[in-house]
Amino acid sequence: MALSKDQKLYLGCFIVIAVMCVATLALVNGEFGGSDDAGGEEADKYGYEAWTGDILTIITGDEDYELPGETESMLFAVQAAIGAIIIGYFIGANSMKKKMEQGGDDKE
Repeated sequence: MALSKDQKLYLGCFIVIAVMCVATLALVNGEFGGSDDAGGEEADKYGYEAWTGDILTIITGDEDYELPGETESMLFAVQAAIGAIIIGYFIGANSMKKKMEQGGDDKE
């Protein structure tokens, strides 16, 4: 079974990503944590002072206000959906561009 040029490219990308993931997990001696907290801690080290407040504090006027977990999950899902739509658009546009260049029509 001979692989096409695209299949070889996808297979090569998959292998590179798999090697990077395995190497990261196997060779890095450290703790994996959230970037939100790490970013805040690093900013505090350099004396950073926020020039504006939290948008929820500005809207609600309550410094201790937090979004409910369901709302945070919903916003995360919406963010992921928007990203998937954008990626899907470009994949579809690229696929259609290839078909148009080959002289095919989109009814297939």
